[in-house]
Amino acid sequence: MFPFMIQTIENTSCLKSSYPIPLRVTLYIILGVIIILTVCGNLLVTFSVAYFKQLHTPTNYLILSLAMSDLLLGIMVMFPFMIQTIESCWYFGDFYCNVYMSSVYTLVSASILNLSFISVDRYYAVCQPLLYRSKISVNVVLIMILISWSISVILGFGLIFLKLNILGGCIFFMSRVSSTVAAVISFYLPGIIMLCVYLKIFLVAQTQFRSIQNAGCVNSVKKSNTSQTKATKTLAIVMGVFLCFWTPFFVCNIINPFISYSTPPTFIVTLAWLGSLNSTVNPMIYAFFYSWFRKAFKLLTSGNIFIYGISDTTLFTE
Repeated sequence: MFPFMIQTIENTSCLKSSYPIPLRVTLYIILGVIIILTVCGNLLVTFSVAYFKQLHTPTNYLILSLAMSDLLLGIMVMFPFMIQTIESCWYFGDFYCNVYMSSVYTLVSASILNLSFISVDRYYAVCQPLLYRSKISVNVVLIMILISWSISVILGFGLIFLKLNILGGCIFFMSRVSSTVAAVISFYLPGIIMLCVYLKIFLVAQTQFRSIQNAGCVNSVKKSNTSQTKATKTLAIVMGVFLCFWTPFFVCNIINPFISYSTPPTFIVTLAWLGSLNSTVNPMIYAFFYSWFRKAFKLLTSGNIFIYGISDTTLFTE
């Protein structure tokens, strides 16, 4: 399903890349910087939400889960993918090849499932605010996270380690039917559902605002809704960026089997890196829209994180 189709070959017979050395060095620098930004950015998000007590909210736990999938993608997938992209060889053995491909399926699936549950969280926060605290508690969110990761791990590692899609060596293959079904279930269907949910949220929010405006109490209600509205907009942007970055690959992925797999491998790899960049961009979105992220970043980089009681710091006001 994914473009990380690698054939394990003995190093003596591996057809290494013919890229000139200056280009290879440039690619290593560019992709290396992307990986470092991905790992450091998502590690910061993960640590901030886990460490600062004010951030221990249902919505932020879902953000933490999403950041964990991005962090693991940077560590387990992007680094070996960088080497395979530039060298055109797989140096990590058959077992890690299985782990690698399973991780791709697992982590991308976990991302979109986490985003789906985030859209549910935002729906209740905006459309059913009086029911929000009773419907979306910490325990409910933990169950959502458990469901997301359980389904993703079962699908990802089950497909690879049961060798349902392995054609010798380490080539990941899916037929027309299986690639279409897998893409629809793991990407298109959740994506369409999320778009519909956020559209519903937008329409409800517009209706609420008009009702408040007509009642002549805009200012008082606007202040109380600012935090939820901003969080919803930010997370909608995160969802939209995910779909923008991954849609080109999934479109290519679903078409490729029907054109006899004639899509140039370099083009597929490029689309794969475009999708992977989503994991790099997410922390930047949080940094741009969330003041708590910027304040947490300053505390971490300044060394103040080691001060006693700093975990109780107020990062934002309600």
